Amino acid sequence: MRNPVSAFILSLLLIATASCSAPEKGGRVRVEGNKFIGPDGNELIFRGLCFSDPVKLLRDGRWNEPYFAEAADWGANVVRFAVHPANLNSLGWDETFEAIDRGVEWAKKYGLYVILDWHAIGNLKDELFTSPMYDTTREETFRFWRTAASRYRDEPAVALYELFNEPTVTAENVGSCTWREWKQLQEQIIDTVRTYNPDAVCLCAGFNWAYDLTPVATDPIDRPNIAYVSHPYPMKRSEPWEEQWEQDFGFVADTYPVICTEIGFCLEDEPGAHIPVISTEAYGTHITEYLEKKGISFTVWCFDPHWGPMLIKDWDFTPTTQGRFFKEYLQGKQQ
Repeated sequence: MRNPVSAFILSLLLIATASCSAPEKGGRVRVEGNKFIGPDGNELIFRGLCFSDPVKLLRDGRWNEPYFAEAADWGANVVRFAVHPANLNSLGWDETFEAIDRGVEWAKKYGLYVILDWHAIGNLKDELFTSPMYDTTREETFRFWRTAASRYRDEPAVALYELFNEPTVTAENVGSCTWREWKQLQEQIIDTVRTYNPDAVCLCAGFNWAYDLTPVATDPIDRPNIAYVSHPYPMKRSEPWEEQWEQDFGFVADTYPVICTEIGFCLEDEPGAHIPVISTEAYGTHITEYLEKKGISFTVWCFDPHWGPMLIKDWDFTPTTQGRFFKEYLQGKQQ
């Protein structure tokens, strides 16, 4: 079992030696060409971890400072808050945003940026979703982003606003939506965010559970200071992956910033194994090498022992197979 005191001390040492790309008072991340630019004026590559959900973690008794300290210890420079509509409404908006506020303060203490993610899956245009936990409406989505943009407009640590987790129209009973319709809806959300936070960097996802960015080649989002999202899990394509990744989303990074806000894998016989995440360490090697080559940022799903593919086996933060791989990788990037 890991000594929590030693882990906490190590995390404090990591903060003291954090690079100048960590959140700075008054500094803000922006988009310039196809890059994220940090407050020091240099290119910033986000490499970090996905948290499961602030409300879920709060109920587990794990939404606390040691959780953030551990993420920093693993080598992350960014953490993603996956805010599920059902959990937000169950706990209450005021209570949830108060929990997020505490999380932002802990993130800042440990030199971490925050991605705020509206974590729904399905078709926002038709308001049809793949599970009740993702059920929302256009009205509620706009309300969420009005609330978040207003609340964090002066908080540069909340660096990226991920407008909608995984759009899809290929699941059962989720209606229909064209790229043009989805593009226009995203632009409306961006305009709402920018009414309250003109400098917000907004993240825009494509269809096929946020994997497919091919429409961007001919019909990109018509707003500045945005970046694109892809979730290239291993079973989205068969091996060899790289040429297909390039065709499906990687080419976008030649023109715009791209961040893969979910990557990850799980061995076939491990808890949490399901389509499309089953693979081996080979995927970890291929995806990280490809993303580094393209200058694409990423966060790994999921820093929780219950939601697969898991990075940890328990609340002692014992790494799973992918946890060992990505912990070593992230820590290596800090050296």
